Amino acid sequence: KDVQKETEPHLYLSKEEVKEKIQSYNSSVTDKLKMTLNANGIYTGFIKVQMELCRPITVQSSQSQGRCAHSNNETAFYLPDGCVNTLHISSTNTVREVIEALLKKFFVADNPAKFALYKRCHKEDQVYTCKLSDRERPLYLRLVAGPRTEMLSFVLREHETGEVMWEAFTIPELQNFLRILDKEENEQLQILKKRYAAYRDKLEEALGGVWKPG
Repeated sequence: KDVQKETEPHLYLSKEEVKEKIQSYNSSVTDKLKMTLNANGIYTGFIKVQMELCRPITVQSSQSQGRCAHSNNETAFYLPDGCVNTLHISSTNTVREVIEALLKKFFVADNPAKFALYKRCHKEDQVYTCKLSDRERPLYLRLVAGPRTEMLSFVLREHETGEVMWEAFTIPELQNFLRILDKEENEQLQILKKRYAAYRDKLEEALGGVWKPG
């Protein structure tokens, strides 16, 4: 069951509660990916993110592996199904920062705003998938849920069409998008003009052959 946005109330732990949670978490870890509490109260640890991307991602050609849609300075690359990536993050890292770190790790050139991070959890024998907001702290969610990924896991997906929050971008970024859009539009226009010019030449050639006096 997919839930569009996270609706549960966010409860925050005291320093003592965080310490106790981390001790309990580390005692239950089976893959050596433990959390570390620093003197300033910030803690670090690991999260695993499953990549569920339906569309290809754009990567540098030198870094691409697998099935490629085309080859140029950049390559459209399909990630393997069920690909899981492990990230080392801190309790201060937000969902947006986690997405950016994942894309950087895969050498992805696509804008991070194209992607969203979801949490998948089990409740009463049902699986729920909730989209997390940019302000969420994934490591906090991992700590509260414990280390078992069957209880809580993270998933990276593309935003659905029309979901990109354009108001979150700066004016220079939006202006750059417009320049890119204009460039792509001009390129497509040139392709169409060449295509129809070729059709026109063939039609005129055919007409010339029909009406050529013999």
